[in-house]
Amino acid sequence: MSKKGSEIIVDSLINHHVPYVFGIPGAKIDGVFDTLEDKGPQLIVTRHEQNAAFMAQAIGRLTGEPGVVIATSGPGASNLATGLVTATAEGDPVLAITGQVKRSDLLKLTHQSMDNAALFNPITKYSAEIQDPENISESIANAYRMAKTAKHGASFISIPQDVTDSLVQSEAIKPLTAPKLGSASKETILNLAQRIQEAQLPTLLVGMRASSEKETQAIRRLVKKTGLPVVETFQGAGIISRELEEHFFGRVGLFRNQPGDMLLKRSDLVIAIGYDPIEYEARNWNAEKDARVIVVDEVPAEIDQFLQPEEELIGNIASTLDLLTEAITEYDISADARDYLTTLQKTLNQRDVAPQRENDGRVHPLEVINTLQEKVTDEMTVAVDVGSLYIWMARHFRSYEPRHLLFSNGMQTLGVALPWAISAALVRPDTQIFSISGDGGFLFSGQDLETAVRLKLNIIQLIWNDGAYNMVEFQEEMKYGRAAAVHFGPVDFVQYAESFGAKGLRATSQAELDQALEEALKTDGPVVIDIPIDYSDNQKLGETILPDQFY
Repeated sequence: MSKKGSEIIVDSLINHHVPYVFGIPGAKIDGVFDTLEDKGPQLIVTRHEQNAAFMAQAIGRLTGEPGVVIATSGPGASNLATGLVTATAEGDPVLAITGQVKRSDLLKLTHQSMDNAALFNPITKYSAEIQDPENISESIANAYRMAKTAKHGASFISIPQDVTDSLVQSEAIKPLTAPKLGSASKETILNLAQRIQEAQLPTLLVGMRASSEKETQAIRRLVKKTGLPVVETFQGAGIISRELEEHFFGRVGLFRNQPGDMLLKRSDLVIAIGYDPIEYEARNWNAEKDARVIVVDEVPAEIDQFLQPEEELIGNIASTLDLLTEAITEYDISADARDYLTTLQKTLNQRDVAPQRENDGRVHPLEVINTLQEKVTDEMTVAVDVGSLYIWMARHFRSYEPRHLLFSNGMQTLGVALPWAISAALVRPDTQIFSISGDGGFLFSGQDLETAVRLKLNIIQLIWNDGAYNMVEFQEEMKYGRAAAVHFGPVDFVQYAESFGAKGLRATSQAELDQALEEALKTDGPVVIDIPIDYSDNQKLGETILPDQFY
């Protein structure tokens, strides 16, 4: 029995067990939305296609399965670009589907006509336009599979309106079992075990592809047995558990001046696990080009002047690490190395102490972080936007479960926090979700506060408010001695929140913030807390112990 193309699209999503579809309808794709009203994944209508793409990205990051976003033709499609390039850069699987003009209009200058597949080809793993209705389901199956194949990223499908409306004879394809990678070779694993046992200060650098559940557990087993020190990238946050915290030596990313950088420089063997250079280029942590590096990953390393690994163990990361753990028969760090690590731990902990300051109606970043740290339990999720707060949070906020402290580290995309928080609240409905933004970044995506209210999601949105694009401001001041084009007018975020039906609070001191968080945690639905922030210490973020560059 034949079905319309729109039904085959939805049936394909059902067969792939897609839980949510994010998007905004339009004439060239409304048949799919009409079908979704009757069956299929839960439809989340958003206030902007870019935010819908961010929400799909977060589903991919949190679950490992592609998040799905659907939009119409023309600007509906082009508005997805920022979300899809962010997902591809940061290793998050996404399937994006958009409408297109009828096939007879593809070569004409008609309303909302553009070459969708060409637009998305450079920023996705798979970009295609369907010309035959019988190919709809197989195209979706291939795009879905491509998105979740290492390196994970976005897949894009453009579907002309007449293809969506056509009758289709073929059935919707069910997903096939994904190929499973084996471990690296026994020979290379035994060789790495020997190198670790011979090294004076071997160090694990764990990145985004090491932060899924199986990989995280394998890393924890390795660290528990060996006591190896660990440095996380921003997207590797939470790989080291609370029980193993003595082996955690901070995160690296943005400005080469952290304890983790010093450890990587001192180490005589860096084992990069699931690390991607886009997280923190090797030229930053290996500027002198003298690091001895071993790569453990599911994809080959991207070689450049600063990353030339002595050996690569390519295969299933968790399987490789478990075999490595078994192969290491004994390991004991040297006394000198132990003394150095003790000193580094003290440095790491001392820098988290907030400075003594008079109450001037603003809150210092470390006061915010320390207060938040007391409220956030391990199962809670914290989504962090880009800006100065992103550096403060990545350096100082502790997280003990992977993919529970979320950063846009590859593209450093402004506006991701609230959309990511919305998806986290859907995926983890019985936990509290936090979203942290600056006042600039929040208004990139703040219109979807209405979506959070509509869905009655327990999201606490903190806004670090200083009236500027401050991450740009302090770097301009360091480079030019002044700031340009970074200031804007004030917004009353309490009234803003209330106009959307959320609760709005303001905290002008650490004590008020503590009270506001307590009230927010007892409130059903979204809460926005406006925090006038004291960024007077921001230039310290860029002070260098070792060479660095601006971002």
